[in-house]
Amino acid sequence: MTPADRPALRSFGRIRSRTIKPAQSALMETLLPSLATPTTAFDPRTLDPRRAAAWLEIGFGGGEHLAGQASANPEALIIGAEPFLNGVASALRHIEANALANVRLHVGDARDLIALLPDASLDRVFILFPDPWPKARHRKRRLVQAAFVTELARVMKPGAMMRFATDWADYADQTLCLLHRDARFNWLAMQAQDWRTPPSDHVSTRYEQKRLGDCSPIWLEFQRTTA
Repeated sequence: MTPADRPALRSFGRIRSRTIKPAQSALMETLLPSLATPTTAFDPRTLDPRRAAAWLEIGFGGGEHLAGQASANPEALIIGAEPFLNGVASALRHIEANALANVRLHVGDARDLIALLPDASLDRVFILFPDPWPKARHRKRRLVQAAFVTELARVMKPGAMMRFATDWADYADQTLCLLHRDARFNWLAMQAQDWRTPPSDHVSTRYEQKRLGDCSPIWLEFQRTTA
């Protein structure tokens, strides 16, 4: 087996923790099928032609940010990718409670979803507090790697925005190094406050508030260039 044939290392940890509550479990059976993204190649713009833009949130956790953005931006179709089943169940609760019609979900690895998307099909991407894999020997499992950046550049439209946030300093350094030296992305920070302060449209989450990392949250905003 050549390196190219080997499956990608999993970039996330467990996919389930505690028992899912009965009401949320019911939503997994009734609501999730109607929101699930296709399992073959598709253009996100065809999922709901009424929406003017297609956004992707990678690793939406409990769904608070996903639901908040969907509620505030009804013109956008927001696709969420998350392998953690308890998080998916929580997101479904938020989607139902807010009667959100502009959300679609992929239960699994975001890289598998991105592989199904055509070139230049996303207007915005969020990667907020991804699994940090803080031990040096595990860092090869981090989502943001060179191959992933290339795939991200492929599916983002020229001018599309990408927001990355982490509370692990070396993950922020790694991400900034990869994207800042890549001509396909432009780092938008002009001053220190730009990466120290949450953007005005950010929706805070319970996970973020736990402050489990080794630094205060770092916010990196990039724009896809025409390169």
